[in-house]
Amino acid sequence: MTTDTVPVETETRPLHKRIDLKDFGILGGLLAIIVYLSLSTSTFFTGQNIVNLLDQAVVIGLLAVGATLCIVSGVFDLSSSATLAVSAIAGVYFTSQFGVGVGFALALLVGALLGTFTGTMIVATRVNSFIGSLAISIIYRGLAVVLTGGMILAVPAEQLEGFRVWATPVFGGISGGTILFAIAALVLGFVLWGTTFGRRIYAVGGNEEAARLSGVRTPLIHISVFAINGVCAAAAGMVLASRAGSAQPSLGTGMELTAIAAVVIGGTSILGGAGAVWRTVVGVIILTVIGNGFNLLRWDTTYQQVVTGALILIAVAADAWLSRKSRRAGG
Repeated sequence: MTTDTVPVETETRPLHKRIDLKDFGILGGLLAIIVYLSLSTSTFFTGQNIVNLLDQAVVIGLLAVGATLCIVSGVFDLSSSATLAVSAIAGVYFTSQFGVGVGFALALLVGALLGTFTGTMIVATRVNSFIGSLAISIIYRGLAVVLTGGMILAVPAEQLEGFRVWATPVFGGISGGTILFAIAALVLGFVLWGTTFGRRIYAVGGNEEAARLSGVRTPLIHISVFAINGVCAAAAGMVLASRAGSAQPSLGTGMELTAIAAVVIGGTSILGGAGAVWRTVVGVIILTVIGNGFNLLRWDTTYQQVVTGALILIAVAADAWLSRKSRRAGG
């Protein structure tokens, strides 16, 4: 069995350690946007605006780095924003009962359990992950309404200051949430890039059947990435709850789509088997900088959606073109 797994790890190593054209494309695109905004406004490169940019990127960033592992492994998780809401509600409740530290830890545990359940259902039923996770997201949103009675659940006043830890500046104006996002990106980036588990994620996403025949437990890999995504969603939920001092069933609605957009814009293949967490971080920054630029330039934010949609279309088209080119070169 151990000899069977060697080819998978050897063959997939170049997929995520090489540098290709998409690496330079996304970095060049980000640099071009930054240069334009720096020349067009006098406030873009101020310290306060940079801190605001980092803070704005946190929630989508946490959702996106978790989604990266799912997409690289060949699955989608549309339940992450609903997991975010349920986990935040649980975090607020447990905080009121046991304190801030325990509340945050239990919120992450709830996210992990919800992610594990989602992954298990997708694997057990063999339904398409896109449709299956969408259905499960509806269940989780309903669960959030049941748990709260459709009401806002607030942290007790005496615990509010401690609960706002992820919204409070730690040093240089940088918030605890920004540091949390940075840690999550570094840890998951290393997991995906430098571990056996990460190589197996690439293998499953690249060719699930070949990975299975080589001894990789593909169902376990898929369940694991859903569980990790659940933890990231719970962390994002606690950041949002920390900012508001409360949680509600509609928290984070639609954010999973923006997170997936950041992953795709960053250059991770929607077909699976290729991508990186650092690319996703660049994709998140691009979306955040575009939104910030519209505000600084006082442009109509309605057109921001048009720009975002165009970027997604370009990224998907480029991925399809590069995939066809790679297949022709390999054939």
